[in-house]
Amino acid sequence: MSLVTRCPVCGTAFRAQRAQLAARGGTVRCGKCGAVFDGVAALVEEGAEQLALEPSPQLGLFDPSRRAPAAARAAQTAGPLPEFMAEEESPRRRWLWGFLALLAAAAFLAQLYRLRSEATIFFPELRPTLEALCRSAGCDLPLPQRPRLMSILSSDMHTEPQRDGIVVLNVLMRNTARFPQQYPGLELTLTYDAKAVTRRLLAPRDYLDARRAAQQMAQGIEAGGEESLRLYLDTRAVRANGYRLCIYQRDCLE
Repeated sequence: MSLVTRCPVCGTAFRAQRAQLAARGGTVRCGKCGAVFDGVAALVEEGAEQLALEPSPQLGLFDPSRRAPAAARAAQTAGPLPEFMAEEESPRRRWLWGFLALLAAAAFLAQLYRLRSEATIFFPELRPTLEALCRSAGCDLPLPQRPRLMSILSSDMHTEPQRDGIVVLNVLMRNTARFPQQYPGLELTLTYDAKAVTRRLLAPRDYLDARRAAQQMAQGIEAGGEESLRLYLDTRAVRANGYRLCIYQRDCLE
């Protein structure tokens, strides 16, 4: 059944089908004056209150079964058919979405680069791929470092009998993690009567054998592996009779 809707601006009456009004939720444009109005609210034929709108009016714009009958009925209308409002995405909006997508991709890659070592903990199968990418990009892929998963099993310090003022520090460390780790930093404090005299942070290059340091630091300490160290320290400039040793960023051992 045809319905009649009237433009509230110019007063022109139009014939319209229910499907036409439902296609955009009732929003129409007057074919005479160009005013946009609610075609449902402007119905003048009895029975307007029973008009049932479709739950998704946009689907009606692209349904071929509706376009053809609607075109046939257009010739029978009393006046020019109202124009339906079809929204199109503007080039500016498409450019904005594309720009935001590029920003999101760049942020993801930056985060992946920053956490590349940590990513290999949870996804060890990614390591060969990340190593290849780093080689091509001129970066490196260091082993993970979790000080909380490193422990000192034992340590002792004694004087070197044949060298005055030289002491020997023996250390046994263990990597308790399920993945290889970098050699940790060691914090060594020399004490005299339990009071700190001097403190020094030893990086891996300070306590590893210089001839093998580069290879050892590249390989790290294997998962569940142990590493024994021997350090020779010159203590002639300080007066000390004890020490404290800890893995850097962990509580020191007395």
